[in-house]
This record gives sequence, C-alpha cells and structure tokens, in this order.
Amino acid sequence: MKADVLIIGGGLMGFSAALQLAKRGKCCIVLDKDSAGRHASGVNAGGLRQLNRHPAEIPLSVAAAEIWHNIKSLVDNDCDARFPGQIRIAENSEDMQSLEARATMVQDLGFKHEEIIGRQELYKLAPALVSHCEGALICRNDGYARPFHALNAFRRKACTLGTQYFNSTRVDAIDHDNKGWHLSTLEGVFSAPVLVNCAGAWAGHIAAALDEPVPLKAGAPMLLITERLPRFIEPVISAASRKLSLKQMQNGTVLIGGAHMAELNIEQHTTEMNWRKLAVSARTVLALFPQLKNVRIVRSWAGIEAFMPDNLPVICSSHTSTNAYHAFGFSAHGFQLSPIVGKILSQLILDGHTEFPIEPFSIKRF
Repeated sequence: MKADVLIIGGGLMGFSAALQLAKRGKCCIVLDKDSAGRHASGVNAGGLRQLNRHPAEIPLSVAAAEIWHNIKSLVDNDCDARFPGQIRIAENSEDMQSLEARATMVQDLGFKHEEIIGRQELYKLAPALVSHCEGALICRNDGYARPFHALNAFRRKACTLGTQYFNSTRVDAIDHDNKGWHLSTLEGVFSAPVLVNCAGAWAGHIAAALDEPVPLKAGAPMLLITERLPRFIEPVISAASRKLSLKQMQNGTVLIGGAHMAELNIEQHTTEMNWRKLAVSARTVLALFPQLKNVRIVRSWAGIEAFMPDNLPVICSSHTSTNAYHAFGFSAHGFQLSPIVGKILSQLILDGHTEFPIEPFSIKRF
C-alpha cells in the first residue's frame, strides 16, 4: 500500500501530523502496533499547561495554547477542554522566592502568561487549600482536556480528510531505496516517500534503525482518580516543592498525579502499580487538602511514556536519512504540545523549514 507519508505511531503526535498534512492535500498512512493512544496519548492526565515549562518549550507551548482555546475549529470537537487556570503554590517563603524568580525569567524572555499572586487571590481561587500557603505562580488560561476524547477527535478528523489508519500493525522492518521508505508488517508492505517517527516509548527503536540511536528511557507515570465529589476546586493545582498535579474533572472526580512511576515491563507492555509511591501521592494531597481524608480512590493506572535525559522532546528532521522526521520523547508533558507538533512536522515535510524555534529539540544533541 502506498501513500505520500508513512507515520509510525497512532498517538496524538502521529494523528496531529497526519491531520496537518491532510489539510495540505497529502495522503498519510498511520501505523500502530497496538491501538490508538493505548500507551500514552489516551491515558495521561490531560494537562493543558504553559505553566512552568522549560524555556525551550515556552514558544511551542504558547502557540499550542492558542490552538487548544479554539480546538473545535481544528477537529470539530471541543475535546472536553476547560481553562480554569493552573496554579503552582508556594507553601513557604523559600517556595515563593523560587516562583518569583521563575516569573521574572519568563517575563525576561518576553512572555507574560505566568504571574505571581499573593495569599488573598490564591485563597479566592482555591478556598479549600490548607491555610499556610503564601502565594502562587499562575497561568490563568491553562487548563485540561480529556485525553481519549482528544485522541479520538484528532484521529477522526485526520481520517475524514483521507488519512488511513492501521492498528495492530507492528513495523518489523524498515527499508529505504530510491523510491522511498518501505515498512514491512504482517499486514503487508507500506511505502511512501516520507517517514515520520512518532512511536512514543518505542521511538528509540525506529531512530536506531535510521542510525540515530538515542538514550530514550520508557517510564510509566501513575495516576489516581477518586469518587465523585461536590465541586471544591476549579484551577489545576501543583506545588513548588512537592510532586503533585491535582484537578477536579467535569464529573466531580479528582485526578491525582505526581510523576511517580509504576513498575514497567517494556517487553510485555505491562505495568504494575507501586503502592508505596501512590501512597506518597495520597499523602501529598492530604497535606494540602486535609478535608479529602476519607475520600475513596476508585481507580489507578499507568501509561507508558518516552523520557529523554533532559526531559525535552526530539522534534526534527533526521540527520542521517533523507525524508525522515522525528517527534517523540515528550517525557510525560506532550499532550498540550500535540497540535503545534503536528503543524511543525507538516512544515518541515512540505516547506523544508518551520517558523518555530526547534533547535533545542534536535536529535543531534545526543
């Protein structure tokens, strides 16, 4: 089967790229060894976050935020996106100094989306928070969406525009000749002039096949979700000196993350919850919201993500192979970036350059 572009990986990055390419008249084939969004894109915390990004990611994050605020115009679905803001709280003067330095750094870079708020405004926005906090860093137009809803919206829109998607289609061999790229699978051989590596936790295997090995490490971030509760918090909450991400979803459940990892068997694609680390997440929540003491946890799970040593993604053209491109290694914070990554890939492929500053994301840095 032939197309203009072959994309390995049926997650948000893959379908975002396919969508942008399809909008410009290109026929894409997306291949996934499992099902769309099975390991990361559909099972993450859904954060739409500009707050506290690495400086290199800030321009992409700001551009992505503009797309998310009008996401229905792109994918014909609002992806259940909400924008109540995200707050990074300071529990003491040391935290506050750290957050003030962060706000100054962001402003010095020419951005205004992060600002400091004091106690009075913090408790107006988060009245249920424990009483000793001193202030916070806020991004007022951050928020969250439902990952699987978003993934399906991107997939459906891309396919409506002509993208072909094949699940349970593992790539067993990659070949390249003067006619382009050829991917061998149990479903047959797929061919196209252009190849895109969006394979997530397995993207390192694809990069190695292109003679561009990277120190990618797979990890399995764990999440907890509670029973439904009366609404007590609107913004997404994180903390300056604790591992925490807390948001109350549209249905009243509370989604809790903290960057704690499950035990991962990457060969078998399985994870096992680390209950001691989940207990740390629970205790962190209780330290900040003690009124949740008797709330029931109804489910926990872990996705499988690709982590890079510097926690920055790889977004670039291949430096060893013609007409090959990479977008992987988002280190558990790629969800919000996905619309802009698709646009960047389409520009690299069709225009030979992009308007966005992606030099820090070159695969050559390894």
